[in-house]
Amino acid sequence: MDEDFDMPPAEEMNEDMDLPDESPVLKVGEEKEIGKQGLKKKLVKEGEGWDTPDNGDEVEVHYIGTLLDGTQFDSSRDRGTPFKFTLGQGQVIKGWDQGIKTMKKGENAIFTIPPDLAYGASGSPPTIPPNATLQFDVELLSWSSVKDICKDGGIFKKILTEGEKWENPKDPDEVFVKYEAKLEGGAVVSKSDGVEFTVKTGFFCPALAKAVKTMKKGEKVLLTVKPQYAFGEKGRPACGDEGAIPPNSVLQITLELVSWKTVTEITDDKKVQKKILKEGEGYERPNDGTVVKVKLIGKLQDGTIFLKKGHDEEEPFEFKTDDEQVIDGLDRAVMTMKKGEVALVTIAPEYGFGSSESKQQLAVVPPNSTLIYEVEMVSFVKEKESWDMNTEEKIEAAGNKKEEGNVLFKAGKYARASKRYEKAAKFIEYDSTFGEEEKKQAKVLKITCNLNNAACKLKLKDYKQAEKLCTKVLELDGGNVKALYRRAQAYIQLADLDLAEFDIKKALEIEPNNRDVKLEYKVLKEKVKEYNKKDAKFYGNMFARMSKLEQLEANKGAAKQEPEPMSIDSKA
Repeated sequence: MDEDFDMPPAEEMNEDMDLPDESPVLKVGEEKEIGKQGLKKKLVKEGEGWDTPDNGDEVEVHYIGTLLDGTQFDSSRDRGTPFKFTLGQGQVIKGWDQGIKTMKKGENAIFTIPPDLAYGASGSPPTIPPNATLQFDVELLSWSSVKDICKDGGIFKKILTEGEKWENPKDPDEVFVKYEAKLEGGAVVSKSDGVEFTVKTGFFCPALAKAVKTMKKGEKVLLTVKPQYAFGEKGRPACGDEGAIPPNSVLQITLELVSWKTVTEITDDKKVQKKILKEGEGYERPNDGTVVKVKLIGKLQDGTIFLKKGHDEEEPFEFKTDDEQVIDGLDRAVMTMKKGEVALVTIAPEYGFGSSESKQQLAVVPPNSTLIYEVEMVSFVKEKESWDMNTEEKIEAAGNKKEEGNVLFKAGKYARASKRYEKAAKFIEYDSTFGEEEKKQAKVLKITCNLNNAACKLKLKDYKQAEKLCTKVLELDGGNVKALYRRAQAYIQLADLDLAEFDIKKALEIEPNNRDVKLEYKVLKEKVKEYNKKDAKFYGNMFARMSKLEQLEANKGAAKQEPEPMSIDSKA
């Protein structure tokens, strides 16, 4: 707006501002009130998309301002220059700050603004009289998003070039950026045409790491960085090609996120990490039992290559996942990869060869070595899912998985055995399409798989799951002694002793001479004795404390009472 159209001071304009909760939904030609202070908006032309500007954004508009009688007092169109200002900062009248927040790019609307949201009782002489209601025909040409990314005014981010897609880098990721940092006066203090760093570690100053976590690939921004996110009270001396940064300096940093390599924590303890060097295709990934073909290069941390497979015209290395054909860390990492993906996998000793020495294809791997594998997923063939099988295939697949589980259970590999039993049960979980004979076969398999899985869960001390699995079996076969026995074991560990006793007694009714159940009954009785002793001790101590407290209270009461005179004994 021109010089004749003076704005009230920012602090006056921000007082008692009643911002609308959301943008009104309008059709062309329709008028609605915004907020509760009399501001009205009439839509002239619809805008693009769905996004609207927010406080702090730099907006660019064309406008024509008139009084209610049609008298024009200002127009950017007549001047031929769009008007730019920062939204929500009190640079314009309240009605503008409130109304333009509801507009989309390219939208044209007429705002009717009451005096309280315009120039009030004083007006803006000579063009705007006191207590004037104004009308503005406004077109929102564009805006630059400016965000307070730390919510404390420390870093403002203005987007210069929009990025691609929607993903943002995370702390473990490695980003590749270009940047230029200037002092407020314009002097360049640091610059790079390409530098790579881990987000969590950061680079140059804290603002770069904070900012890249909010950016998309290809996004370019201008950062206004306060001292707390730059170099603080101490500043920084000149170093090589980089200029000195005085104490308490505000920096202007142009930052472009060129690309980044996603780093994934494969295990919860962060001891297996995968860094994607090349994105794969589609969404499919291998699961347990998938036959994968990969190219591999295995290195020690010092760069020594100890393994190379699938390279130099050699056929890709083929193995089956979750079958102990490769080390655990590599097995887990491969199951997160897409076809065509290339990744660098870092594996701690616990998921590699551990504390033992291992002789590999090209070199010996010393004990306690951290391993680095470059892996390319050439192709994979997943096992058939249950929905792709007919009933005969489902029963056969369930039987095969059960047998695999049995082998693993006997080897003491209870977690892996449990997964096999779970998968076996899933193949035959829904049997509505099965014939009568197939239903009988499926029932036997369900009972066996859930019972065996319950045994795994007991070994793994997952007593709640063991109890649930046994309950599933008892829903199919209410007199299954093994299910009653294992559920009783789970109940004992969960301290549900009454329920444990009920199951054991029921099992003994069915098989009075079952040695295992009798032994478990002895365990239960010992547990009951143990709990009774604990209870007796607990309640004994509690009653003793209560008695002691009562005695103390009685003594306090007695001390407060006056001594009574001795009564006269008439018989003395």
